[in-house]
Amino acid sequence: MKVRSPSMVEMHAFLAVCRVKSFKGAAEQLCVTQAAVSKAVQRLEEHLGGVRLFDRNSAGVVLTERGVELSKLIQRPVLALESAFESFGNALQSRPVRISVIPTLGIQWFLPRLQQLRQIHPDVNIEMRQFRHDEDFTRDDVDFWIEVKRPYRKWPDHVDTRYLLGRELVPVCTPELKKRFRKPKDLHSATLLGHTNFPDNWARWFDAAGVPFTPRLGPSFDLTMNLIVAAKSGMGVAVVPACLVQLELIKGELVKPFDTEVSCGRGYFLCRHKDAPPFDAGDRFADWLIQQSAEDHFHVPN
Repeated sequence: MKVRSPSMVEMHAFLAVCRVKSFKGAAEQLCVTQAAVSKAVQRLEEHLGGVRLFDRNSAGVVLTERGVELSKLIQRPVLALESAFESFGNALQSRPVRISVIPTLGIQWFLPRLQQLRQIHPDVNIEMRQFRHDEDFTRDDVDFWIEVKRPYRKWPDHVDTRYLLGRELVPVCTPELKKRFRKPKDLHSATLLGHTNFPDNWARWFDAAGVPFTPRLGPSFDLTMNLIVAAKSGMGVAVVPACLVQLELIKGELVKPFDTEVSCGRGYFLCRHKDAPPFDAGDRFADWLIQQSAEDHFHVPN
């Protein structure tokens, strides 16, 4: 269909002159130059076949007969469009931020920080959505995902990702168990708790500690949360992302038997659709989350 209407810029310029009876006053209202208003009105007149919309005199400008007719025809539709876009924009800005967070990171790191987000941005509302282990990032009920980078798959092309934290693995155990270990090789005699999805975590750590690894793991778990609980109960020694045991280390429920850290090459990432329209609450949430992850470095003594 051929577009017959002029641009919104030209119609806004015309209506502004109608309101204030002055090109200069219209320019001030629209925050543009007087020349820009004049050119916009001229383009509108040319678009309408050379019809004259205003007569100019010493007192200012007055609408011609055709100008009055055009003003009556477009004033309400243009205002309705403005109102519609304003309402749409307000709804987009105020809608909640819908996120899906991998469970252990959600419990151990994300949720304890939400009150800080509320204090900084009280108008940013968070809605937690169900996490799916087989996530393909095609859901339309989620704005952001916080997911772990898995070694056996690539991020989909339609998703933007940003690394947050969680690559550093550390060994942890109860203070009582720690008394048994003087050197990293002493862990050979310990019950080493394993992660079923990442069975090479201990091999990585022993390699970083310069100790040969004998692949002999004890009980293994499919969630890091379960590893942490098992370690707190005294079941054995776990190697986990440092960011997930901050509170336990601070409280003394867990300790690091050795300072050696190792990168697992994975970590947690902030993900969103590349073509997702930006909205204010979402942008502020993402900025806050990235800042939180950047500041997430502290030292807990052994």
